[in-house]
Amino acid sequence: MSEATDQQMSLAPATVVSSVSATPGSARPNTSSIIPELETDGEAQELVLEPDEGETFDDVRLIDDRISSYTASLTSSVVDYPVEYGRRYHAFRAGWFSLYRSERRARKRPAGHDTCPDRKGNWEQAFFLAPIETENVHRILDIGTGTGIWAMEMGDFFHHAEVIGNDLSPTQPEWVPPNVRFEIDDVESSWIEGKKYDFIFCRYMVGAIGDWETLVKRVFNNLNPGGWVELQDMRIQLYSDDETLEKNGKSTMEWIGPFVKALQSIGREPNPGPLLEGWVREHGGFDHIAHQKFRMPLGPWRKEQYYKDLGLLNLAQILKGLEGGSMRLFCGVLGWTTEEVLALLAGVRQELKSNRLHPMYDLQVLCFFPNDL
Repeated sequence: MSEATDQQMSLAPATVVSSVSATPGSARPNTSSIIPELETDGEAQELVLEPDEGETFDDVRLIDDRISSYTASLTSSVVDYPVEYGRRYHAFRAGWFSLYRSERRARKRPAGHDTCPDRKGNWEQAFFLAPIETENVHRILDIGTGTGIWAMEMGDFFHHAEVIGNDLSPTQPEWVPPNVRFEIDDVESSWIEGKKYDFIFCRYMVGAIGDWETLVKRVFNNLNPGGWVELQDMRIQLYSDDETLEKNGKSTMEWIGPFVKALQSIGREPNPGPLLEGWVREHGGFDHIAHQKFRMPLGPWRKEQYYKDLGLLNLAQILKGLEGGSMRLFCGVLGWTTEEVLALLAGVRQELKSNRLHPMYDLQVLCFFPNDL
């Protein structure tokens, strides 16, 4: 991949905000090829968004067919999960993780894997941003591995390394690379002492973690000197720059508020992305904290075909997980009836598919290593 040397890097559909900092006197590996070094107090350059005005409501009536062409399923074993509100949830530590785990969500994760930026901000053929060196990586941990696709691809790439995927449910394929294994465990429980890791990766755990500060502490305690950590997470609050979300997204706005409230009421941070850097800095044990923010399109509303495809992938994720991710929160936490939730979600689906609103969300990516080099 080519080097990113610009002081500010912009990606359609939106700005990439980047910053890199290190403790004075600390070792600083060369990360210019990964995340460009920026002034931390510099203002990001905002892009003028260009929605495709030529795509009408009639054009997107077949959006379900378009989504189907972008999604794929992996064979997984779904075993003895509790069923609530017509959806299967995690069996291990049942009741803790609010988002559902079924074959629908298992199909959702590979699409999420596709939407990972590469070193230049492109969203294809990218597995991580951290500047890890192949010869120095012997153990890799994937927190919240889901279907295990990221862990398996890392196992193929780092064939000399041991790759461990961790999750609450065994939804991974039976046949995996010989250097990859999966563990069913709660990452918020005490970690079993043993060999440490050279690279720890954690992505899209919004709603799943109750104590992020403790997770950061455990990551630090289980990282080898010189090892790297990469956290990727989102700000679940949708927004639009042209007010189309507010004007044309009545049901969507009515869904976001209670969804955020429900997560907060059970001690889950609904917008962990913007808080990642603060949690890492508060710990004090890490150096050279590199941070990027990507503004991600939701739906194929952008003018450029490349970002139409990206937005369609993101929309596929939302639509696949919308009902299962909402039912337990709205019914079990907020006391809504099933009928009330389904009626609201029907409106949300219609709005998101209509192309009359141009929503986005922020994805934050953080790379850092311990200061004990």
